[in-house]
Amino acid sequence: MVFQGSSAALSHTGKVRSNNQDSGYAGSNLFVVADGMGGHAGGDVASSLAISELQPLDRQYESTADAERTLRGAVSDAAESLIDTVHARPELAGMGTTVSAIIMVDDYAVIAHIGDSRIYLYRDGALTQITTDHTFVQRLVDSGRITPEEARYHPRRSVLMRVLGDMDPNPELDTFIMPTQPGDRWLLCSDGLSGVVDDVHTAKALGAGYAPGRTADTLLRQALDGGAPDNVTIVIVDVGGQHPLQSGTPSIVGAASTPKGVEVPAARPGRTSWLHPARQAANEPTHFEPAAEFLEELIEEDRRRARRRRVGWIVGLLLVLALIAGGLFGAYKWTQTRYFVGADGDTVAIFQGIPPSLGGISLSHVYRDTQVPLDSLSEFDRQTVEGTIAASSLADAQGIVARLSHDDDAGRTPSPSPSPTATTGGGNG
Repeated sequence: MVFQGSSAALSHTGKVRSNNQDSGYAGSNLFVVADGMGGHAGGDVASSLAISELQPLDRQYESTADAERTLRGAVSDAAESLIDTVHARPELAGMGTTVSAIIMVDDYAVIAHIGDSRIYLYRDGALTQITTDHTFVQRLVDSGRITPEEARYHPRRSVLMRVLGDMDPNPELDTFIMPTQPGDRWLLCSDGLSGVVDDVHTAKALGAGYAPGRTADTLLRQALDGGAPDNVTIVIVDVGGQHPLQSGTPSIVGAASTPKGVEVPAARPGRTSWLHPARQAANEPTHFEPAAEFLEELIEEDRRRARRRRVGWIVGLLLVLALIAGGLFGAYKWTQTRYFVGADGDTVAIFQGIPPSLGGISLSHVYRDTQVPLDSLSEFDRQTVEGTIAASSLADAQGIVARLSHDDDAGRTPSPSPSPTATTGGGNG
């Protein structure tokens, strides 16, 4: 039966690329994203040809098996079209495209996928990536060499291991069938979105409850805010739901919306100024499909990069530890230029260092015990000494001790001397 739901498609060149090599399609039952590659013109042609071959599949099917079989055949036909096109126009050699497609059949989604465009399912507040990237870095993730987060910034993240290209008439395509249900929201996108906007923000946009068109606009705005270094193509498909059902008129976006056959546009002169490096790179291929023998070289290169990264971390850690140790040693040396007067048991002492301790470690020691008893001081002086008296220098500390001793001597009351007794001798006249 005809799919019951709503959808939207949009495509944007991004902030760096000079042309849009992506294509997207949202119809009645068929939904596709194709990310082309192969230079200034080749990517446009490749993604447009893929959409052209798949567009006739936008119809009803008797079964999911029929839809899956037809989808496989159409992708193979697209590969042959690419090969024939390159034979006719050798300047397009090396072009290719990713394909991520869904055909809705009753309560099922029939999925076909090759490359690094992605299909996500947003259901019950959770976002799940349905397809697996056919990339070099994904193999590294699968083998445990790197984490998914490291894959997002890996220098080889655009190296494709599988793609719909002009060399293989029988591409290795992933196809599978999944049940779907009312309330599901499907997202098909090129890596211009998934490589910039993370899953958390993608899920938040999909879960906001907006119509597919407004949701796609929100995701595009986030990609542009993130720099949008590549073309961005988004197709959103709602199963049932509160938004108006689609009109039945297909929406074609990106390169496929203005197809030019295999006509090669005149290349724009590259800018050589160092002020425009990004624009100069805009016409270069966004992906690279390696030959089989190159894979081991890539893996070995990644091993070397991992070793350099480990060595860098170790050296960096040692430098940090050395800086910390140097800072602590310098701080300790500074404390040993300080002096104060305090109590050492029951006598007054001059201490070298500072009174506080650090983690139970004393930062001072007795420099000289003055042998002045605490009991010999006045109550005020004794309490002051026990609370420590800061000194600006050793000479200042010695002066403080001298004043304490002087105050002690001055404060003592001397014992009175016995008065001489006057004796008056008596006489008899």
